[in-house]
This record gives sequence, structure tokens and C-alpha cells, in this order.
Amino acid sequence: MALTLSRLGFGAAPIAGLYTPVDDDTAAATVDAAWDAGVRYFDTAPHYGLGLSERRLGRALAGRPRHEYLVSTKAGRLLVPDDSGRTDVDDGFANPATHRRVWDYTRDGIRRSLDDSLTRLGLDRVDLLYLHDPEDRMPDALATAIPALIELRDEGAITAVGVGSKDAAALTTLVDNGGLDAVMVAGRFTLLEQPALDELFPACETAAVAVVAAGIYNSGLLATDVPDPGGTYEYGPVPPRILDRARELAAVCAHHGVTLPQAALHYPLRHPLVASAVVGMRSPAEAAQNAVRLDTAVPERLWADLEERGLIPAGGASARPAPSAPSPTP
Repeated sequence: MALTLSRLGFGAAPIAGLYTPVDDDTAAATVDAAWDAGVRYFDTAPHYGLGLSERRLGRALAGRPRHEYLVSTKAGRLLVPDDSGRTDVDDGFANPATHRRVWDYTRDGIRRSLDDSLTRLGLDRVDLLYLHDPEDRMPDALATAIPALIELRDEGAITAVGVGSKDAAALTTLVDNGGLDAVMVAGRFTLLEQPALDELFPACETAAVAVVAAGIYNSGLLATDVPDPGGTYEYGPVPPRILDRARELAAVCAHHGVTLPQAALHYPLRHPLVASAVVGMRSPAEAAQNAVRLDTAVPERLWADLEERGLIPAGGASARPAPSAPSPTP
């Protein structure tokens, strides 16, 4: 991939009021804190808060040297005005629903999505454009959406083409089809579960496609030292067996003097295919905390212990060589 991403990426869904409201000042301060901690890769999407994430991220980055940071956003959903007065709570965002989402994987829809995103961001380009959540629209993804993204890259409108999904099988199919620079795999390569290792990672290695790991805390379950039965997993309640496994992971981590969130952040980054771990951040404290977690070393013995207990696959995070893809700075 012709981009170099910071190891810790900023996930901008929370600053758009994911689950609970976030005000403008807090959103701006959170981006500032991430920047001060060295984060230079920022990921957003029209879906996040019906464009609020893009608007807030663009304002927060305004005035910073454009060559010093990378921005990714996503295409596949257009935002259409909606004056019904409903809220966006059904899609997870605590805001009034001034627009509604309309799926559009056509060539014109993809191009319009990018143009709209650039307007909201206040930018003349984004570095990486992902096709968003294609798992239920694979024929359209293959026939029109991916070719439209590739066309934008060929024109120089974007630098890299990607796909973002929590469906490892769908991502594998699209990688095998060709033309991609990166995939964002959400929740499928984490300390808790690693189905992306089975077929997606080998496909990415063969095609020299970079991996961006998202959802590394599994919707928040791995974000606290001791997993809470009232927490969330897959954006819903935590099944008992999943909670038991997360607590077993936490206990082994604690035995080695490591917090569960610290291990959860380090684990995906150990794999040579993973270019960045994107973490959602909603406050300056969270941004600073994630930077500290990344900068705090994790003893190798922890990984060996987790492997011996069968809690992570043997060699799963470090067994394969890195692909030989060019990675000049932008």
C-alpha cells in the first residue's frame, strides 16, 4: 500500500455520539489529544452520526499541515435529508436524525459519496477510501462499487482503495477479486477471537494487501481491566461464554502485570500484515490512555502463556512474513 499509517489510528465514530452524546468542544479536544500523542491516521465515515463525525474531524484537523496526517473515510451509504424528527438511536448514535442513510453501490453513488465526504471534511482529498459493509451486497460490490473505487484511485482522486467489514469471508472474496490496497477488519482479529487468520490473512499476504485492525476491544468488552457482564459485545449484550473467555484472558494478563486493554491493543499489531490498529476515542483521556497502552511494553512471556492455555492460536500473531508491498510516505 502506498501509504504509511500510524500504528495507532483514531476511530472517529465516538466523537459523533456513538451510544452517548459528545459535544463539539470535547470532540475537538479528543482529536487534539490524539494528535499530541502522535496519532497521524484518522478514520471516519458518513455513517458515523450521519456526517457529524466527518464534520467534527475536519474542523479539528483544519490548519494542521496536510502532509503530516492521513484520513480515511468510507463509501456505500449516501445521506439524504430527513425532516421526520426522528432520532438516530436505532443506528447507535445519540443525535437527531437530520438525514437518513441510503445504500448506493453504483459508480455515481460512490463518486457522490466521496464528494459529499470531502465537503463535510473540508478537504480536497482523502488518502484511503473504504467500501463500507459490503457483506450483504456482494454482487454490487464486485460489479460496480470496487471498480468505481479503483477508477478514483487511477484518476488520483484517492491514494488507496480499501474495504471495511466485520465479515472476514466477504473481505476474503473481495481481496481475491483483486484491486485492493487495504482491508479494515472489524472485530475479527482481536485478542478474543481471530477468524481472520483462517483465510483472510493468507489472501492478504498473497495479494500484498495491508490490514487495518478495528474493533480491537470487541465493542468495549476488552476495554476494561475486568470485563463487565453489563458491557457490550458485537454492539449488544455479552453472551456468558464470551464473558468467561474475556475474564480468563484478563486473569492471565494480570498475572503478567499487563492490563486486558493493553494486551488487546498490542495483540493485533504483532502481526506483520497489520499496518494500524484503529481505536474509537470519545475523550482526551481515552486518547491519552490508548497512547500510553501502546507505548507500554508487553512481556513476550504473556503471549507464550496465552498460547499454552489455548486462549490465542500458536504463532497466530507473528508467524507470517510481511508482504513485499511498497510503502512510501504520502
